[in-house]
Amino acid sequence: MEELKQKIIDYLKTVDKAKNKEVAQALGVSKGEVDKAVTELAKEDKIEFLYLGTSYIKLKT
Repeated sequence: MEELKQKIIDYLKTVDKAKNKEVAQALGVSKGEVDKAVTELAKEDKIEFLYLGTSYIKLKT
């Protein structure tokens, strides 16, 4: 899980924001795995959610 979380953080550094589905496709893993990792990253206060008609995630600044 730690490796996936780091990959998600690295990916989010390359984009302004992303949907979980986009992250899953970019990393070649299932959306379910990304959902779990994103939940943990949010609890760790490393990412934030944006609601712009649909849910996006981005690195917390």
